Amino acid sequence: MIHELRHIRAFLKIAETRNFTRAANDMHLSQSALTVQVQQLEESLGVRLFDRNKRGVTLTAAGKDVFGPLQRLFNDA
Repeated sequence: MIHELRHIRAFLKIAETRNFTRAANDMHLSQSALTVQVQQLEESLGVRLFDRNKRGVTLTAAGKDVFGPLQRLFNDA
């Protein structure tokens, strides 16, 4: 279960920027704090949401599947 909107906000910001460092800066967090939030969300959902590589970050198939519903949930909150 997702207990905090901060996890959703972190996911959405990373999906938008496609970069952990830029997302962390935009959210005024350390990169490690943002990474922990994403890991907690991934553990909660039981799926990996991002593929991380040297060129950036892309959504996995599961990440693409949950993007719309999580964006609506965050906007409604």
